[in-house]
Amino acid sequence: MMDKQYRCSLSRLLFSYWKGEEKKRAWGMAITIAALTVAAVYMTLLLNDWFNSFYSALQNYDQQAIYHGLIQFTGYAFAYIAFAVYADYLQQRLALRWRCWMTEKYLAQWTAGDMYYRMEAFSGGRGDNPDQRISEDIDSFTSQSLSLMQGLLQAVTTIVCFIVVLWNLSETLTFTLWGYTFHLEGYLVWTALLYSVAGTWVTHQVGKKLIALNYEQQKREANFRFGMMRLRDTAESVAFYHGGSREKETLFSRFLQAVSNQYMIIRKNKQLSWLTSSYGQIAIIFPFVVAAPRYLTRKISLGGLMQIANCFGKVQDSLSYLVNAYTGIAAWRACANRLCSFTDHMEGIQEAARVASKRLKIVRGGQGVSLSHVKVSLPDGKVLIPDLSLALQPGEKVIIHGPSGVGKSTLLRVLAGLWPFAEGKLQLPEEKTMLFIPQKPYLPFGTLRHALSYPGQDAEDEVLLPLMKQCRMEKHVDQLDKEGDWMQVLSLGEQQKAAFVRILLQRPAWLFLDEASSAMDEETEAALYGLLAHLPSAVISVGHRSTLDKFHERILNI
Repeated sequence: MMDKQYRCSLSRLLFSYWKGEEKKRAWGMAITIAALTVAAVYMTLLLNDWFNSFYSALQNYDQQAIYHGLIQFTGYAFAYIAFAVYADYLQQRLALRWRCWMTEKYLAQWTAGDMYYRMEAFSGGRGDNPDQRISEDIDSFTSQSLSLMQGLLQAVTTIVCFIVVLWNLSETLTFTLWGYTFHLEGYLVWTALLYSVAGTWVTHQVGKKLIALNYEQQKREANFRFGMMRLRDTAESVAFYHGGSREKETLFSRFLQAVSNQYMIIRKNKQLSWLTSSYGQIAIIFPFVVAAPRYLTRKISLGGLMQIANCFGKVQDSLSYLVNAYTGIAAWRACANRLCSFTDHMEGIQEAARVASKRLKIVRGGQGVSLSHVKVSLPDGKVLIPDLSLALQPGEKVIIHGPSGVGKSTLLRVLAGLWPFAEGKLQLPEEKTMLFIPQKPYLPFGTLRHALSYPGQDAEDEVLLPLMKQCRMEKHVDQLDKEGDWMQVLSLGEQQKAAFVRILLQRPAWLFLDEASSAMDEETEAALYGLLAHLPSAVISVGHRSTLDKFHERILNI
């Protein structure tokens, strides 16, 4: 069953672009690339005939024919270069357009339905490195796919063109075996075919493990890089613990895991290099060995010998496409596997959320918030809140208390539509009337004005400045148009003040706060919650401090 799902995913990966909204332009560029590739192969076919006439002229010391051959070669070579360059140029353009299309689709899927959150939350923080999949793997997949397709087309075209020539250049081979006389037509073709098939089979046996090794290498490299990114994001917390040496041990351990896998790749590449290099070097001399007897018996000229050698080399090289491209195919296959795995991961989470959400009936459009026999669970089925019924009225102020880990924050996630693992019935107001403030607010990179106004349009000074003073952020008023990473610049307490500026700016009808003042001192917390008392908004808070109780009308204990 999994294999079937994987094949379907790989099929979509390869062909969805060619069936999408850009298919006309994509196919037009692909056909042009194919035509240029075929034209380049045709030039090599003309050059193969040139080998015969030019080397025969050299053998006969024909000065006029030699100069004519050099001029002819210049024309063929220039045409070949022009065709090859423009085929490569258009291939890169097409790969870039394909990458843009795939990136937009993956970004849309990753950001839709809070998938970016669910991939982390539902998998226990073991996400599938979406940054690497979307940034690196799509780029590699599109460029490698077109490169391999063009190489395959060139190989097939070369075989079709040159195999007829090589057949005509081959004389009938007569030999006796076990008392029987055999006549083999086109023996040079059969010799090239047997040589290539043998080389391809041996190469596959030696190099097939590279696919899994490349897949694992990317995974380990991503884990190592993610560890360093996490240390950067939590630098202050680690520094307070003086945990640098411990972090170094952890990071170096991840690095060593990548290195150990890389050693296996190096050893396998060494074996493959021995094989492909030997195969390639033997291929240079092999046609001379096969055709030399005819030359030595003067049945063919030097030009004929060089033509046979060149033609044999083209056919053998094309038949050996898998041998020469095996390392690239292994890397491409590993890249495709990672993208397929990432796609299946997102679709699996989407399906799990869809199935889970069927057990929770949500009705929107009412005036209040009503929970009827709501049960909240973890993805593994563990129950956090077994049965909760509750009714909240517009403008009501309610605080939720309870031990850590009992499910208070998860309950807010259910109300926000982020957590599908719940059962029962919910009556909710329109989504645009609700605002949720987490314990650690999100402040996007950019100007402070943009961060305070997020996710709406940037507010003007006459609106923002009074609100910043009310929320005790007046020392930052001169930084409104300064760009920075405000989640690193501001302390957690300052970030929480910024969230209160957003609240006063947006003035939602329904406000949900999850430990939204935990990093503030009690005086500041009291001042900011006092501001909420003047809003007509319903306020539902999750908190541990008893000092917050006076700002709420009801206390709900879970």
